[in-house]
This record gives sequence, structure tokens and C-alpha cells, in this order.
Amino acid sequence: MIAAHPDDENTALLAYFARGRSMRTAYLSLTRGEGGQNLIGSEQSDLLGVIRTQELLAARRIDGAEQFFTRAIDFGYSKSADETLEKWGREKVLSDIVWAIRRFRPDVMVLRFSGTPRDGHGHHQSSALLGKEAFSAAADAHRFPEQLKYVQPWQAKRLMWNVFSFSREQEKEAETMPHRVGVDTGEFNPELGHSYSEIAGMSRSMHRSQGMGAPERRGSSMSYLVTTAGEPAERDLFDGVDTTWNRVPGGGQIAALLSDAAAGFEDQNPGKTIPLLLKARPLIAAIDDPWAKRKLKELDDALALCAGLWLDATADRAEAVPGSTVKIDLEVINRSHFPIAWTGHSLLSNDGMGRESGGGTAASDAVSGQHNALPYNAPSHVALTRTVPQNESYSQPYWLRRPHPGDLYEIDQQQLIGRADSAPVLTAQFTLDFDGTPVTLSTPVRYRYIDHTEGELTRPLVIVPPVAVDLPAKVLLFPNTGSKSLEVQLKAHVADASGKVKLDLPQGWKAEPASRSFHLAESGDEQTVTFTLIPPLQESTGLVRALANAGGKDISTGMTVMAFPHFPAQMVFEEAQAKLDRVDVKVLARKIGYVMGAGDSVPEALRQLGCEVTLLSAQDLAERNLSEFDAIVTGVRAYNVRPDLSANQQRLLDYVRVGGTLIVQYNVLAGFFGRGDSGQLAHIGPYPITISHDRVSVEEAPVEFPDPRHPLLLGPNRITGHDFDGWIQERGLYFASVWDPRYQPVLECNDPGEKPLAGGMLYTRYGKGVYIFSAYSWFRQLPAGVPGAYRLFANLLGLKP
Repeated sequence: MIAAHPDDENTALLAYFARGRSMRTAYLSLTRGEGGQNLIGSEQSDLLGVIRTQELLAARRIDGAEQFFTRAIDFGYSKSADETLEKWGREKVLSDIVWAIRRFRPDVMVLRFSGTPRDGHGHHQSSALLGKEAFSAAADAHRFPEQLKYVQPWQAKRLMWNVFSFSREQEKEAETMPHRVGVDTGEFNPELGHSYSEIAGMSRSMHRSQGMGAPERRGSSMSYLVTTAGEPAERDLFDGVDTTWNRVPGGGQIAALLSDAAAGFEDQNPGKTIPLLLKARPLIAAIDDPWAKRKLKELDDALALCAGLWLDATADRAEAVPGSTVKIDLEVINRSHFPIAWTGHSLLSNDGMGRESGGGTAASDAVSGQHNALPYNAPSHVALTRTVPQNESYSQPYWLRRPHPGDLYEIDQQQLIGRADSAPVLTAQFTLDFDGTPVTLSTPVRYRYIDHTEGELTRPLVIVPPVAVDLPAKVLLFPNTGSKSLEVQLKAHVADASGKVKLDLPQGWKAEPASRSFHLAESGDEQTVTFTLIPPLQESTGLVRALANAGGKDISTGMTVMAFPHFPAQMVFEEAQAKLDRVDVKVLARKIGYVMGAGDSVPEALRQLGCEVTLLSAQDLAERNLSEFDAIVTGVRAYNVRPDLSANQQRLLDYVRVGGTLIVQYNVLAGFFGRGDSGQLAHIGPYPITISHDRVSVEEAPVEFPDPRHPLLLGPNRITGHDFDGWIQERGLYFASVWDPRYQPVLECNDPGEKPLAGGMLYTRYGKGVYIFSAYSWFRQLPAGVPGAYRLFANLLGLKP
């Protein structure tokens, strides 16, 4: 299945084929969803892509499918396929899709979109356009021949479109399409205890950063597909596809053995099936075919399951630094009565391409069970040590190891392209003898620990710097020539870490003192050192980098840990640097109340202006004297996720009426998450406002001023067209489409070829105060340090009627 983003997939269809019909099933998402909004935190861009990657993997663990990606980056909403393909590079993304097809070798390919404007998003259209082209290109040896070093051309039997409709007219059109095949994903599976639509609800609900909690639907639910290319399907997606062992030479004898194994399987005595599986094993191993090789691995996994084998490789810590030694405990338990011996082991290290190389030293061979028959239900152990090479790379997600200035990840190793996640740092390989048949099984090396509230948990072993160096503030704005403090946070991953920290500054900037000493006695200790930054007199932009020297090694790498309950903790290693902006910004407002919504970094950005920012709780909204604030700002989607905000709307309007300033950032349509699509958020302003899907996705779109003399444009900072230079990803989203005439539009812009949109910023006086609705993407521009965004937002905060 091919589509553009996390959440585009039809999870019910994936569950039906993977869980119901035992087909090897996968979802190829062209992007990792980096350009979306985040409902569970403030992470954006690359960090959001890591979160959504893990959410997709969590979803696949439920619906049973596999997950792949291309190098394409979600750069935000696009209104055309042409723009999308130009930014990505058509041939490069096409190459990645062809690579995925040649590696996976599907019998059937399914597109989620049509490749026409009816798909809406340019990314959606592009996923189908490229999928159609890749269907044929994957079989052509002249297309992307550099891949043939690793794979062979492959022609899928058919390409299908999973029909969807946005309107009754489109539904009627779909009903008359030829060669339409229906799949009832609402079918109940008594073995699983769920229908596939129920499983789909569980799977889709893993997209928590998108607020995609979904119902577990019961009852008949049809999905329809039509053939786009290849031999048409009439009754089933796999019409004319041999899904038996007859698809490979010599498969008939294997099929008979496996059929006998399945027929004789006893769920209370699965070990009884092992002898038949062992008879089939050499026959499968003798077939030189990628499909048979995968079946051999599946058979080995089935042997382990039938034997109730427990294989574990536990490290003595979760984090290791280059040059350190890790102790690893290997454990095997045979929980069946079938005779199995443990005859060998090794540790394999990831070489960066998903391949693994041997290594590992036995610390003790005098361990019960090693190289002997495994006793029934009794643990056998071997202790190993592993020295991490001095030049070992940190455990960065592989697609983030190199800078990516454009909208495509820079991945220079072909075999890494498409992988959902990085390979484990270490893998333990166990060689076992099943009554004379050698079988090799593997498991990643993990850290196993007990959480007193969650119980037994595991974490992957990761490689980290001896000292992590972080700059908490990613942007430092200097609205005048005054100095500011810069904090550098240090965290040790070794004992007795000491040294000095200095700052690498652009020309014209100064730091006092020139360096700071630090000492961290124990691993896990943290220390913050502070510098005073002195900006130049003139406006200037640049980067500051923090550099720590510890043990004779220069380190400028920080560590971001993202811990959420629905997937394993993830680490991203970023350069310890921040943007410096010396730009003249006048600020009249000093005390700001902020109603945090779905999560953003705007409060910290406002502190960069010198404002005192208070995050307002539900109790504050209900009881606090709001008149103490010069302005109150509601965060992104605050009205969508904060019921207390709507409940106290009248208090906010009373605050405006007596002289306050209220700024409301964008909110999504009331029906965006399936709760009634009225298009109007009740009581969002003092007068009616209707929110729409309107947006301006081109960040360079010219901005016009309907009234150049409007007070928001005149002071305290004079706003010009240059203040909209350097914006990122978009101008704004979810603009108002209809508003009461008492509102005044302040800005107007549009995407190329479209009508001007004036509903992105609306101003009105209400009593003695000011109300401003603004759907411009401040949540992106301010944390990115866009100077003009700061100047205009300062005007919003400080405007008085």
C-alpha cells in the first residue's frame, strides 16, 4: 500500500490481509509526517518525524503490516503535485519507490489516492502518480540499474486504487467503476476475537500526535478497490496469483509437509509440530529464491515459537559511550520437551547499512547449559563483554545522520533507503541444534529494567557522547543592544567528567567569560553553566555553538530524549547550537498570560522579547484577576483541546471589554476530528467568526495590507513587506472565511493562482480593549527566529485602542 503520510493508510485493509489472510503486507509512506502539527508536545520538523515514525511502527505492531518510507520530507501542505515533485525531486522519490517494490516483491500494489486533484494535498496526488509509474519502472532493468547490485527487477501482478469519496457524486462515480472488488473489513475473526475494523481502530489510535483516536467499528464495513494497471481483478485482489508453494520450483513437497504440520498442530502441545517443520527446512533452504529465503526465516521463527524458546540478550546499561565496555548476559530457556542444544553464539554490530559483523568475547565459559542440551524450563546463561569502538557513531536515527538542506533526506547508502528505523547497535545470534538440525536465531541487545509503576520494561542499547552539551534556547532574540544570559546544559554519561566549555560566536558578538569549567562526578550528573552574550550594535544574524572539551575530546553534541507511553523512548543527537538574532523590536506589553493548547514553543519565544509569560491553568481562567496582564494569548488549537477555555470565554471577553488585549491563534474546524463539521467554533470571538480549511501554503506568498494605515502595522514597529521575508513552511492555516463586519482584516495573501484570503488576521475593538484573531503560523515562525514575525507579534501584544 502506497500513500504520502502517517495516517493516510487504510489500517482496516492492512489488518484484513496481514492478520486475516496471513499475507505479507506493508505500508509505504512517502514521508515521515514532519510538516504536520503536534498535539502531544512542542516537537516539530525532524523531531516530529521521529515521533510519527514510531507511531506508525506502533500501529503496524497492531495491524500486522510492515512499514517503509522514502527519503521525501513532509514540507507542509502543498496544493499541487507539480510543486511537490519539484521540491522532492521526482526521479529520486520514484527511485525510492522502485527500490521498495524490488525489495518487497509484492504480488499486488494498492494506491490510497488517485493521482488527480480530487486527492487535495499535492503529496497525496504525488504518491499515486509516482506509484503508477513505479509499477512498471520496477520491472524495467534500464530504470535505476544501480539498484540491481542488490535486487532484481520485479513486476507486480496488478496495481489497484483503494477508492475513497468526499461527496455523494464521487460515491456514485465509484459505484459504476469497472472491475471493482469489495473487501469486507468488518468481518469478525473468532481466532483474533475482533473484526479487522476493530483492529484498525486500535492501530489508527496510535497516531496520537495527530489526535487520531479512532472508534473500533463493528459490523460490515466495505472497502472497494479498482484495477489501475495490470491484469484486472474480478473477485479478489489475488485473482490469478499463485499464493501456494507451487510459485517456486520444488515447492510441492514442502507444501505437503507444511499442510500436515498445520493439520496436526495442537495448541496445548505445539512442540509436536517441530519434527515436520524440520523435515521441510532443508527443502526450503535449497531453493535459491528471495521468497523462499524469507520463508526459511519464518520457519525458524515458527520452530522457536513451537519450542517456547526464550532468547534474551541483556546489557548492563541502556547507554554506552565510545571506548567503554558493556557487559551482556545471554539467556536461553527451552520451555518444551523437544531436545534442543545451545551450540554457539556471537555478537553482531550494526555497520550502518543494516548489515552486521561478528565479534564478542566470552567472559566465562563455565556457565550451566552452554554448548549442552538445554534442560526443560531452566535458564542457561553466558556472560559476554563488548568494547565499543572509539570511533563508534552515536545512535542517531539513520535518516538524520547527515544535514538535509532541501526536502529530501541525504542517505548515501542504498541499502538503508526505505527502512523504517535504525538497526540495533548490537544483535545477539544464537546457534541451536534441534535434534541434529542447526538453526540460527537472533535478538537485539537491550537493557531490561524494572519500573515500580509500569513493571518490567526494556530499552534499546544506545551509543551516547561522554558528555552531552545542550543549549535549551534554540533562538536568542536581542531586540536591542542589551546583553543576555545564555545557559549551556551538560550531562555526563561517564564518571568524573571534567573540562571546559566555550562558545563559538559569529563576528561582532562577544561572550563573557571566554570559557567555563565544569566537573560531573557521576554518570547522570548534570550541570548548567552561564555565559553573558553581548550583541553587536547593528542588526545581525548568526549561529552560536557550544563546545565542551572533556578528556581531550571536543564535544558539541546535545541529546533530546522523547519519551511517550505509546512507543519506546527515542533519542536524537543535535548540534549544540542556537540562532542569534540582533533585530530592533519595540515591545510595549510586558506581562503576558498564555493559554497553552495542543503544545507549542510560543511562550518561550515571547520571553525572548523580554515579556514575563504566565501559563494560565483552568483555575487561573476561572478565578484569577486577568486584568494584571497586558495581553492574553491562546495557543494553537487551544479551543479544540481546552474545554476550560470555552467555559471561561465570557471572563476573557470581560477582560477585553475593560481594556485588555486577547489574541487567538489558529484552531481547527469543529469537525476535524469527527465531532460535527459546522465550521464555526462557538464563542471564539466577541462577534461571529466562521473558520474554514483555507490556508496559504507557500511561505513566500506576497502579503498585502488592505489598510496600510491600520494601527497594527504602524506601531510600535512599522511593518513592511520585508517583515514577511524568511518565513518557513507556510503563511497560515485555517483562516476565517466569513466574519462579522465589525472585524477589520489586517493582512491579505494567497497561494499562486488563487483568490486573495483576508481571513488570516482579524481585528476588532470590544469595549475598551482589543480582540485579534490570527491564523498565521506564529507557532512556526517565532520559535524559528523569524525577525519580522517577532516585530509584528510585538505589535499585536502591545496595541491599545
